[in-house]
Amino acid sequence: MSTLRTALLTDHYELTMVSAALRDGTADRRCVFEVFSRRLPAGRRYGVVAGTGRLIELIREFRFDEAEVEFLLRTGVVDEQAAAWLRDYRFTGDIDGYAEGELFFPNSPVLTVSGGFAECVVLETLVLSVLNHDSAVAAAAARMVTAARGRTLIEMGGRRAHEAAAVAAARAAYLAGFSFTSNLEAGRRYGIPTAGTAAHAFTLLHDDERAAFASQVAKLGKNTTLLVDTYDISQGIHNAIAVAGPDLRAIRIDSGDLAVIAQQSRELLDSLGATETKIIVSGDLDEYAIAALAAEPVDMYGAGTAVVTGSGAPTVGLVYKLVEVEGRPVVKRSEQKATIGGRKTAVRRHKPTGTATEEVIVPQGVPERQANDRLLQRRYVVAGEPVELPTLPESREHLRECLISIPWEGLKLSGGDPAIPVTVVPAE
Repeated sequence: MSTLRTALLTDHYELTMVSAALRDGTADRRCVFEVFSRRLPAGRRYGVVAGTGRLIELIREFRFDEAEVEFLLRTGVVDEQAAAWLRDYRFTGDIDGYAEGELFFPNSPVLTVSGGFAECVVLETLVLSVLNHDSAVAAAAARMVTAARGRTLIEMGGRRAHEAAAVAAARAAYLAGFSFTSNLEAGRRYGIPTAGTAAHAFTLLHDDERAAFASQVAKLGKNTTLLVDTYDISQGIHNAIAVAGPDLRAIRIDSGDLAVIAQQSRELLDSLGATETKIIVSGDLDEYAIAALAAEPVDMYGAGTAVVTGSGAPTVGLVYKLVEVEGRPVVKRSEQKATIGGRKTAVRRHKPTGTATEEVIVPQGVPERQANDRLLQRRYVVAGEPVELPTLPESREHLRECLISIPWEGLKLSGGDPAIPVTVVPAE
């Protein structure tokens, strides 16, 4: 793995623990770590598991090359014993967890990592950086999809994120139900449909707006989107239809009072005979702004900053905690940060109609199954080898079905209790 990826995905204190455990002989003790969130971000009623597919691939490739090991030795982060261990590192344990696209709630055992202490603990930063980021984006995106009420969404936040995070965010937004991304690398890497149009700079480049529109239409045809708010929106629409004709695919508006402008734009387009020309709006949209436009004649939303930053919740608060050593439950008792010992198993209960009613979590055992229960955990890695994973479209469909299954109150954008209650059955 590259130096950059190691710097991002391995933490100093993880290697401190590895060094000490190797020295005192505890490094190979069989352990179970779990990923969970003590609470949902403020105002949220559910979380969305995202990034698992990316994570498993990263773990499969997780290595330390000689230059990286030499750096760790030179700076005193590890000793020779730990350096030798890092040179040969390969994860050989097991990983189980919720399916990508699954909903989660407080205390849900989202991911379970089992193996020797050292080989598991060195993955903590990698696991949390991927799952916290992607799950935050997916949860925000899912709320936007709900607010859009079936209208199309395009992710266009690549300029508001770290260059690597931008690609991951596009993937998470697509998982949550966005239809397109403007990020071409996400399109290449994950097969996500891409879309985009010219920016204001292209209009400003030309001597006038009509010249810019004519150039774009000459290259791309009428099945394109013209940005009409560089100067005057009303005149921009007149120019767009004059150049492209009434069968122009779409116009985009990126500024102003979008509710009022959308109404006026629709009326103007219709008066010009462009009754099928779509209206796309963008400009710092979040789920609340999208919901506020529900009654307006908007056909597509472009979301940027809000979606790639989790719309006010840039992390979902997932933690990675040791819960079992050599088959013995272990717990952390710190005030307000106590953990529940033992490896957990979780099921989701449903009515016969398919509506979810409860999530039941059992430490050190298996929940007593009822007729409409669904086991939430699945196998990801066995003895260090990844198993076949669902495709991104399959995970996208899984999330859609999960959102349909929760009570409608759980889809509200307002704060409130989690969409369904979670019951942790006391260990016997």
